[in-house]
Order: sequence, then structure tokens, then C-alpha cells
Amino acid sequence: MVVLWTDALIYLLLISVLLVALSLRNKEHMQRPLRKISQSKIGIASLVILLFFVGIGLLDSIHFKPSDTKNTEIISVLDYWATNLREHNEKTYSAPFSTHLYSKEIIVSPDGAVHWDYQRLDFGGRHIYLPEHQLLPDIAKKVAFGLVQGIVIDCFLIVVFLIMRYKLSKKGSSLFSLSTRTKTALVVSAVIIAVAYCLIYLSSFYHVFGTDKVGEDVFYQAIKSIRTGLVLGTLTTLVMLPLAIIFGILAGFFGGWVDDVIQYIYTTLNAIPGVLLIAASILMVQVYMAGHEQAFTSIIVRADTRLLFLCLILGVTNWTGLCRLLRAETLKLREMEYVQAARALGVKQGMILFRHILPNVMHIVLISVVLDFSSLVLAEAVLSYINIGVDPTTYSWGNMINGARLEMAREPIVWWSLSAAFLFMFTLVLAANLFADTVQDAFDPRRSAE
Repeated sequence: MVVLWTDALIYLLLISVLLVALSLRNKEHMQRPLRKISQSKIGIASLVILLFFVGIGLLDSIHFKPSDTKNTEIISVLDYWATNLREHNEKTYSAPFSTHLYSKEIIVSPDGAVHWDYQRLDFGGRHIYLPEHQLLPDIAKKVAFGLVQGIVIDCFLIVVFLIMRYKLSKKGSSLFSLSTRTKTALVVSAVIIAVAYCLIYLSSFYHVFGTDKVGEDVFYQAIKSIRTGLVLGTLTTLVMLPLAIIFGILAGFFGGWVDDVIQYIYTTLNAIPGVLLIAASILMVQVYMAGHEQAFTSIIVRADTRLLFLCLILGVTNWTGLCRLLRAETLKLREMEYVQAARALGVKQGMILFRHILPNVMHIVLISVVLDFSSLVLAEAVLSYINIGVDPTTYSWGNMINGARLEMAREPIVWWSLSAAFLFMFTLVLAANLFADTVQDAFDPRRSAE
């Protein structure tokens, strides 16, 4: 097993989230907003979609070197399961569900005749002999068969769920009760499983989203890009939160010269154009890796290092907004009666910060984290589009969009790489935004009486 830096940080963040969730499970001030989130159908549906993306990202974060290969290639569990997508490459561009290349070329027949035509694909649609007559009926048949198999899997999982619910209900547990949130989660999960299985089944026969310039499956690229988006959306938060929480609370609580120094720091940082700071930092990382080639012999290690530094840079440049919010909230909280009473009783300032201030600003932290996630995913696409984002060898939606610039300008136009990146990124960002709206409404103190 090979552990990359981003892999270790991802699982460290996952463990931290679980520990925080367990610690807040019995907190009274968290029960109302959590119940409100669980009662929102849109919130539950978007959360299930986000968990589906997270599951794919976690599978792509377990790396190892296969024992059955002679090279030193590092792959993930997702790569291993998607071996067909990874290895069934074509010569160059092919459209979705196509059986031929997208451009004509010189073809030499077995009898020696030379003609100008579309070359048959090496993998896509090789099981049919007359594509002009058999293609559409075969696609329809396989879509129906894939959906039926997906529905069968759904039925099996629902039966397992009902059996577990029956056994737990006999013991007096309401963990698997058929509440509104459970029904919504089951329906959304069933749809996701059926559609996902159908796409996986179709990818065994066709290139569902076509292939790119070097013949690589675009569906595989879009799936692999999920991890990059999640890493940037989560690890950047891991860097940003300590800076924002510590500086924001200290500035608001102590005031005076402490507040002046912290305000000077984030005002100065905001005065520097973020794109220029990111570009300069990425250039420094590239120069360092070029001067220490012996430490970065693997392509995936080089790409992972650049991704990690991009997370660090985005975290350092994006903590100021949350810091301002926490400073303003702390200025209000320090004048509250319970804080003044704690001071009068001689409670140490560190204990006041930890017991009275920090718990009462966590709702702002939670809302900001959820809201910033989608903006960070979009930021990767923008940065990669101008070539200062992740490494060009890294699978990401930004690199797919960047590569689509020239593809959209050629004739005939190659539209599927951009469409696949847009579809996956749109789904993730939309789910994140809908869940963020639900969280914001649930933690809004003005709605506490509703």
C-alpha cells in the first residue's frame, strides 16, 4: 500500500469529522438545527448525492502498487475496479456511443485497397457487425438491461434494509424507521445506484462519453476528477479553519493591539491579488521539484505534491473572509451576560474562549465551510483553465475544460469532454449548494422559533 500526502490528510480529516460529530451528538444547541436538516427533503437528497461523490473519492484515495505488474505504477482501488475503462483506449477522438473514430483517415483493406473513411474502434462497439443497423437497438437493449439489473440491486438492498429494520424494531430501536428522511434517502440512493450501474454496464461495451485526443475514455477521466475536486474542497478547509478561527476569535475577544495586528495581516493579504500569489507559489513548487528530481521520480507523486501545495495556497488566501465573520460575532459575544459573569467570577480567559466563545461561533464555521466548498471546486476549474492549477497530468474537471478549448475550435467540433466535465461538476456543486442552503436555514437564529 502506498500512502500519498493527500490520502493521509483526507482520512485524517474524515476521522476528525467523525470525532466532531460524535462530540456534538448530544449537545442540545445542535439538536434543533440537525433535526431541521433531517426534515428537509432537499437537504437529505443533496447529502446522499454528496456522500456518493465522497465514496468515489475515498476509493480513489487508497493507492497501492499491483503485485502482478513488473512496473512501479501506482494505482488506486478505483483504478483497479475500472481497469476496463483505464486500459481500453482508442487511437484518438470518438463520439459517445460511437463505433468509429471521429475523423476520417486512410484505411488499407486486407486486399490492399486504400480508401478514405472512418476507422472502426478497437474497443467501442466491437461486438456488433453492422453498426449502421444494429447500433441504436443494441444501445437501447443494453440501457434497459443495465437499468433492470440496477433495479434488482436496489430491491435486494431494500429487502436487506427492511430485514434490519424489523430486527432492530423488535429491540426497540428506531434507527431504521421509515421517516420522511429515510424514504427520501432510499429513493435518491436507489436512483443513483440504478443509473450508476447502468453506466458501468454500458461502459463495458461502449465509450459512454467518448474518448479524447489520445483515445482515453472521457467517462473515466470525469470519474477520476471527482477526487481532485473533493481534495481541493476539503483539504483547503483544513488549512483555512485554524487560521480563521484562531485569529478571528482572538481579534474579537481581546481587541486593542491584538485586533489591530490581525486586521493588518488579513487586510494586507487581501491587498495582494490572489491569482498572482497562487501563480508565484505554484512556480516556486515547480522550481523546487525540478531541483530535487530524485525525490519525485513518480508522476503521481509529483502531481500529488502540486495538488497539496495548491490546497495550502488556497487555504492561506481564503481564510480572511471567515476571520472577519468570527471577529464580528466574537465582538458581540464578549459583551453577553454569561461571558461577563465568567470574567467576574475569575474564570481564566483561555477557558472563556474555549467554553463560551468557541461553541457559540461554530454554527458560523459550519455554514461557511459548506458554502465555501462549491466555490473551491469551481476555483480549481478556473485555475486549471489558466494553467496555474493542478498538474497537467492530474485528472481534474479544470484540466478537461482547459483541454476542451482547442477541441471546441476544431471542425467537426469535439463537445463531449466539456460536456462530461460540466455535468459532473454541475451535479457536485449543485448538491453542495442545496445542502449549504439547508444548513444555513437550519442554523439561522432568526428561524429558531419556527
